[in-house]
Amino acid sequence: MWNMNYLLFVMLPGLVIGIWAQAKLHFAFSKYSKVPVDSGLTGAQAARRILDNAGLTDMPVEEVEGKLSDHYDPTKRALFLSTDNFHGSSIAAVGVAAHEAGHALQHQSAYAMLNLRMALVPITQFSSTAYGIILLLGFFLGMMKVMLPIVIVLFSIITLFQLITLPVEYDASARAKEQLFRLGLVRETERAGVSKVLHAAALTYVAALVSSVLTLLYYISAARNDRS
Repeated sequence: MWNMNYLLFVMLPGLVIGIWAQAKLHFAFSKYSKVPVDSGLTGAQAARRILDNAGLTDMPVEEVEGKLSDHYDPTKRALFLSTDNFHGSSIAAVGVAAHEAGHALQHQSAYAMLNLRMALVPITQFSSTAYGIILLLGFFLGMMKVMLPIVIVLFSIITLFQLITLPVEYDASARAKEQLFRLGLVRETERAGVSKVLHAAALTYVAALVSSVLTLLYYISAARNDRS
């Protein structure tokens, strides 16, 4: 199963696309983390303004360790910003913080794709764990032909989750930009920088989806070849 076709048509393209997306993100974030916003607001302050304006005054904005570890936790209904973005007053920090606030606004408005993504989290977590175990068992026990249909089902769930994640992320960025400019948190001259940072971040999700689709197609092709 693990042959030259897998290397050439799955691993290599996925690796190249992933490296390209991470490089774009690193370049954009490095560049715009050095450009301060005219308002002087930190990421935490910008997120707080957006949340308060939406009536989410009780939602906490907390600092979390790590590089670009920023996220919105729908179970805790809280925003978590990495140290650089929590305290930073750059275009990058404010843009990322606003993006996470955008997820909170999605949750508040019961955005359908976010609700679907949340509903899929438990089964996706199970599928991710089971997929790896079953793949290894099939490989070491010489039962890949038997295990492959199960692997395809589990990996399809993982790929579906990543597919649903894309519109969620792009919508959060759209909400972020709308709020940043509507509330006057950034100036029109800073729009391009905010857009580049958020677009680069979204590309990492695109890269992950492309890699998953390539892998899934390879598994499906392998299963068809086994039956022929």
